[in-house]
Amino acid sequence: MLSNSCRYGIRAVVYLASRNGIKNTIGIKEISGDLGLPTPFLAKILQQLAKHKILDSTKGPNGGFSLLKKPESITIIELIKIIDGEALFKNCIIHDGTCSDVKRSKKLCPVHKEYSEIRNDLIELFKNKTVAQVAKSTEESEYMFI
Repeated sequence: MLSNSCRYGIRAVVYLASRNGIKNTIGIKEISGDLGLPTPFLAKILQQLAKHKILDSTKGPNGGFSLLKKPESITIIELIKIIDGEALFKNCIIHDGTCSDVKRSKKLCPVHKEYSEIRNDLIELFKNKTVAQVAKSTEESEYMFI
């Protein structure tokens, strides 16, 4: 459902939030090492999030990434849209394009109604779930985030 890039990006942002949030710069090697993710790949994802003003990126020997926004104000849907775009929330799961585009030329896919309901539930979940909530949940549970 979500690309590896998106899942890695969400994990990294939640990781930064759990490590004291805003203005606590952590190096890319430490982040990737702690999360067990490839450094160059993760760096590209985090640069994309920095470009969209979610993260701050500092260069140099003491450089790294930190949150630019409060974790309470970053929703999961915001991260997904930046990294993966909006296809998950708009496109049909069988045809190319959105269901409304497909309607004009073809019949709706056999799972259109059911998927529309699930998609709406996903949108609500991702809109209402913040990075702070996810970080807190991982700290309170026995789930091993790293």
